[in-house]
Amino acid sequence: MDTLFQMLPLLTPILLLDLALAVAAVVHIIRHPHYRFGNKMMWLVISIILLLFGPVIYFVFGKGQEE
Repeated sequence: MDTLFQMLPLLTPILLLDLALAVAAVVHIIRHPHYRFGNKMMWLVISIILLLFGPVIYFVFGKGQEE
């Protein structure tokens, strides 16, 4: 448990960045109806359940063209 508290200052910025990316992905999914494949519900589940990699997967593979 002590090692976790020692690593907390290093992990905090990473966790905050991950949370901000997840929020940005969810907001983008809700506002935009166009995706390369899949639907809104699928991308919301991926972005929320796979919190660490889900938003990155969405922005790389799922984000459709802006209209």
